[in-house]
Amino acid sequence: MSDPIEEFFARLTAGPPERLLPRTTGTIRVELTGPAGVDVWHLSIADGRVTVDRAARDADTVIRTDREFFARMARGEAKPLTAWLRNDLTVQGRFRLVVLLERLFAAPPGGRHPRAVAAGREGTG
Repeated sequence: MSDPIEEFFARLTAGPPERLLPRTTGTIRVELTGPAGVDVWHLSIADGRVTVDRAARDADTVIRTDREFFARMARGEAKPLTAWLRNDLTVQGRFRLVVLLERLFAAPPGGRHPRAVAAGREGTG
């Protein structure tokens, strides 16, 4: 079985995510705790592109959670903002980058955009 966390970060670097705002800049360090210790991922966002490496260096925003929960987010089963509200993850630094990160995760399995749902109901009745 493939690792959803590895796939998530690989997808971010494969091309500019369509949901990324082109003028957004910043850095995010993601610290994931697990049985083998702490995994660190560092994202640099600039000019509509994301670069990812495994360096444990300073960042504008630091997000901490466990590997299992982050895997759920990577699969679209949980979202960063609601996770933060439930204390499933902690944030230190510029919170606006967490809002941006929300846009980079997959949609929930079977989820549909509200506009698409509304468009499908037009003309029925």
